[in-house]
Amino acid sequence: MADYQRMRDHMVEAHIKRRGIRDEHVLNAMRTVPREQFVAEGMAEFAYEDTPLSIEEGQTISQPFIVAAMIEAAEVRPGDRVLEVGAGSGYAAAVIGQIAERVYAIERHEALAASARQRVTDLGYDNIEVITGDGTRGLPEHAPFDAILVAAGGPAVPQALKEQLAVGGRLVIPVGKEFTQILCKVIRRTEAEYEESNLGAVIFVPLIGEQGWSEDGRRAASNHKPGASRKQSLPEMIAEAAEDLPNFDAPAFGRLFDRFGDRRVVLLGEASHGTAEFYRARAAVTRHLIAHRGYTIVAVEADWPDAARVDRYVRHRTASEREEPPFQRFPTWMWRNTEVRALTEWMREHNAGLDAMEDRAGFYGLDIYNMSGSIGAVLDYLDRVDPQAAAVARERYGCLTPWQKNPATYGRAALSRGYAQCEQAVIEQCQALLRKQLDYANNDGDTFLDATQNARLIASAERHYRIMYYGGAESWNLRDTHMFETLRHLLDAKGPDAKAIVWAHNSHIGDARFTDMGATRDELNIGQLCREAFRGEAALIGFGTHTGTVAAENDWDGDMQVMRVNPSRHDSYERLCHEAGKHRFLLDLSPGKHEPLRRRLSEPRLERFIGVIYRPDTELWSHYSQAVFPEQFDAYVWFDETQAVTPLGPEHHRGMPETYPFGE
Repeated sequence: MADYQRMRDHMVEAHIKRRGIRDEHVLNAMRTVPREQFVAEGMAEFAYEDTPLSIEEGQTISQPFIVAAMIEAAEVRPGDRVLEVGAGSGYAAAVIGQIAERVYAIERHEALAASARQRVTDLGYDNIEVITGDGTRGLPEHAPFDAILVAAGGPAVPQALKEQLAVGGRLVIPVGKEFTQILCKVIRRTEAEYEESNLGAVIFVPLIGEQGWSEDGRRAASNHKPGASRKQSLPEMIAEAAEDLPNFDAPAFGRLFDRFGDRRVVLLGEASHGTAEFYRARAAVTRHLIAHRGYTIVAVEADWPDAARVDRYVRHRTASEREEPPFQRFPTWMWRNTEVRALTEWMREHNAGLDAMEDRAGFYGLDIYNMSGSIGAVLDYLDRVDPQAAAVARERYGCLTPWQKNPATYGRAALSRGYAQCEQAVIEQCQALLRKQLDYANNDGDTFLDATQNARLIASAERHYRIMYYGGAESWNLRDTHMFETLRHLLDAKGPDAKAIVWAHNSHIGDARFTDMGATRDELNIGQLCREAFRGEAALIGFGTHTGTVAAENDWDGDMQVMRVNPSRHDSYERLCHEAGKHRFLLDLSPGKHEPLRRRLSEPRLERFIGVIYRPDTELWSHYSQAVFPEQFDAYVWFDETQAVTPLGPEHHRGMPETYPFGE
């Protein structure tokens, strides 16, 4: 049975106190309240991670650090009367109630209010009253309040809440745009004077109500005109804004993306690594941008040495005699499939008509550290010397995306004596593998990575592999930073007018700042780094699906399976797209386009991420993450039902005059 008290104590020390919360009232309250009682069924084991979690009515329970930070900022003290707006599951009210004399918590969803009311009653918290109502209006009948905390972002501080502060009272509320806000602290100095201060940037769900946002995403104060038309549902708004996609081979498909054709970098995502429609759509966009918009770099989420072999083929360069066939390590189907082969054949034919090598479109890998080969080396070694440690490693590598959380797995890895003893030998094996692969690349004088770059990689390889071995945010950040740096090296090598197309998973190309990755785990990705470096010269385009089949495995280094994808959850962005009723479309999310829709989509929702591993039975906590869709992507490509990629096999080579680079 889980030791929740120990987990609470660890949460306070690791996620709250270590990050700067010093108020002992707050720390003691956080150690006391059982957060596992306030999360959705089946999520108790994740209750003490520093992350928001889904609850009923499509809402979330805030991450523990944010709860603690807001209570500390509000200076809640014993004897205070406190108003909380946005009670949710009742957790924050319960924490406040451990300090204050009386807490009134308002929740606009009746079902949530009822369940929160029941929870605090069952736990014996008799100083908390949960009320259903419009939080922007406050509770004048119970005012004045010594502190007011608002767990949703409004366009401005509601006047009603300011007026319900006692003199000397503190109000803490997120204020700003629909996607991002600043945490504002208001102190009532006199009956007529208020002092405001900025506590930093935050992301909260919209504050809906008379003095906040209206349900359709507009400021409520401007939405009370008589005779207003019926409010559209979100799926209806998506359907209205969506642009139908033609067949992949139709020239019109690529032309739909001309709106991004002047960007320095166009990043094309995928919601899973094994879906044919994502590959075919990205290939159609890539062909158009190469042929008509001057792009010469195709940079993919693949190992540099393997992609270099493909590059030699598509640019008609001499192959190295020492090279092995590319993409031989798990997951082979991610790049050895019919869709990728078709694109490389097109690129080779396109390049044949270009005399100058610099004008030819190249195919490059961003994962210079040979991630899949390195993991394979780890597993090969552990299989020989410590099968138990190998089993732990396989489980860990099955959770490479940041939100595929299994705390028990990481605990077993850290506590495994055999796992720790293997560390140095594994790192040395990975370094040797990297040296071998880069030695092959150096034999080709046309490689974009010069000797200095290779020396830098070797020098930092130990740190990389050591971090990768134990996992965590630092490993993710190091990998994506190096992918971004590789992209910059490619652009620099091609000259100031060079333009690149990036193929990577949505978790890499969607701006991490607007997902759980950045908001709760301090992780970044190549999409965020491109936006920060290139500003408006980067286009981030996500891809998604409702259901279908996918090529994947349920553990690292297993055999590929064609697996059925569960229909998207009712509280996800994918379900909104599905309910729009269109089979395939492009949704432009750029600022200035479809602003009412962007505002409505600004409330954080679940989004699905499937990598090379898919675990349908634990899909909610293995593959879903909170995100703010319109800020994460500039556009979104939707296919309602999709099919698995077709891996290359011997049958695909019969009768071909030349099987290089994928031939055996």
